[in-house]
Amino acid sequence: MITIKQTIHNAYLHCMAIAQNHYENFPVASKLLSQSLRFPICAVYAFARSADDFADEGNHSQAHRLHLLNAYQNELINIEQYITHYPSLKNTHHCNDFYYASDQPIFIALADVIYHYQLPISLFYDLLKAFKQDVNVTRYSTFSELLAYCQLSANPIGRILLYLNKSASPENIVYSDAICTGLQLINFYQDIAQDMDETNRLYLPLDDMQALGVGENDIKQHINNKATNTLIKQQLIRTHTLYYSGKPLCHTLSGRFALEIRLIFLSGACILKKLEKNTHNIYLRPRLHKKDTFKIIWQGVFFKFLH
Repeated sequence: MITIKQTIHNAYLHCMAIAQNHYENFPVASKLLSQSLRFPICAVYAFARSADDFADEGNHSQAHRLHLLNAYQNELINIEQYITHYPSLKNTHHCNDFYYASDQPIFIALADVIYHYQLPISLFYDLLKAFKQDVNVTRYSTFSELLAYCQLSANPIGRILLYLNKSASPENIVYSDAICTGLQLINFYQDIAQDMDETNRLYLPLDDMQALGVGENDIKQHINNKATNTLIKQQLIRTHTLYYSGKPLCHTLSGRFALEIRLIFLSGACILKKLEKNTHNIYLRPRLHKKDTFKIIWQGVFFKFLH
């Protein structure tokens, strides 16, 4: 007979498999971290990754995508209510018997993480708001609108990581938000062609496009000219400034968690640099290669001496 402890452990293993089997441009719960952090991070990643896939992947109708996301929202509501009414909620040092029953391993693990680490569940609701926005919104009029979207889609992840590491100071949150928003923008600019071709989404501010005479058809037809090159250069300049304003986080943190964050930051910086070199072709998607990975790891280990 499988015990509750084994069920929870298996749920975490399920989440870890999701994290390990999906390509990302940055490390997700790498082996640099202790298992005590790897499992929680994988649970958070599995939740976010699967919900993001509801909004993006497959040939589902808009209504069905929203239905799947609403089901996730209902699960979060159930977790919140369960934790609120859990008899031993305040006795955080003796809560090994906590168990949230669900037919989805992701939520068994996620509830365990939210409870034991006392994570603000509002951060997970924000992520779902962003994924629903992905379903309903395909254009952004201004850069400010894009930043507002990033506050929902990206910043909660960084904040969750800080809470897991018990380092969510106001200062660290500001740095983390800058890095996470920067990473989201970098992701937009490396996937311009893919987003337009596969999901008809455009994450370039329409007012900037209009000012330079760039039309949506130019993007759809993968036109490269002076105007499109100038457009992407503008986006990358302010993204660079924003992203690097969060760099002090790599210094304020310590231990293995700090190394993980440095590797994430350096991975994003590497992609950003590749984008900055490729402004002559805004549709060329950069990827990290083995030599990039070795360089990132070396820089991460000796970060304080190099930066």
